Amino acid sequence: MKTVLIMLASTSIMLAQPKAEIIGKVERIENFPSKFISTRSVDVWLPLNYNPKEKYAVLYMHDGQMLFDASTTWNKQSWDADETAQQLQTDGETQPFIIVGIHNISAERHANYFPEKPFNLLPETFQKELLQGERSPGQKLFAHKVDSDNYLKFIVTELKPYIDEKYSTRKSPEFTAIGGASMGGLISIYALCEYPKVFGKALCLSTHWPGIWSLENNPIPDAFLQYLKSNLPTPKSHKIYFDYGDQTLDALYPKLQEKVDAVMTEKGYTSKNWMTVYDKGADHSEKSWAKRFATPLKFAFGK
Repeated sequence: MKTVLIMLASTSIMLAQPKAEIIGKVERIENFPSKFISTRSVDVWLPLNYNPKEKYAVLYMHDGQMLFDASTTWNKQSWDADETAQQLQTDGETQPFIIVGIHNISAERHANYFPEKPFNLLPETFQKELLQGERSPGQKLFAHKVDSDNYLKFIVTELKPYIDEKYSTRKSPEFTAIGGASMGGLISIYALCEYPKVFGKALCLSTHWPGIWSLENNPIPDAFLQYLKSNLPTPKSHKIYFDYGDQTLDALYPKLQEKVDAVMTEKGYTSKNWMTVYDKGADHSEKSWAKRFATPLKFAFGK
């Protein structure tokens, strides 16, 4: 830990340029250094009246640049996470918490977020096809080999110690959640399985079980199911949230989520520690995730 903190001693923290109506405060850590993955920025959202003398639960989220300010995002949409999180805390519906938004590197997103151990369960020929595949003409789907294990090492051994040192946090798994949407949902459930003594809760919206954009001749969902059957942590001390819509890319998810739900039941999860929400008519977008974001937040941090 000392090495990490020394590395970060020169890391600059500044206020992000927020939307005019942002609620609370966003502190941006520019170019957070890592020995595991590419340098990236991290946004830390603090609620109104954040008090260092109090203790806060923490939600780590992927695609961090999409969370707070639609005016700065590629598609002009955001989760409006500041508004929802603040309202819940103001109304007393949740315990106090902060949000740590980890920016993605667009070209590396698939390699960072695709769960590595399930990837290794795939036939080698299919792995090679994936690594050689393109997202669009001239743009590879994977910028490099899958490195989600290193991405999680970055969060667990570099970022979390820094957040716990600088901010007034509750450090135990009970108060530490990880979440995201689409590929961010995949890496969140993977994080819970790989680090059950670090993360107590996973919030997985529109989880991208296909891994790619087609179900035809696609062994990826079965690899994820196989992995979950062997690695889901005990329901006695963990909570898991899933949801999905049925429009645009979410149209691929309903039958796959049903299979995942069957595994959850098989592993002993009940309504006390697991929720799957079907948002009929919802598409695959920040706008849709923003509309239902309060539900997983209350599930994770509700009083």
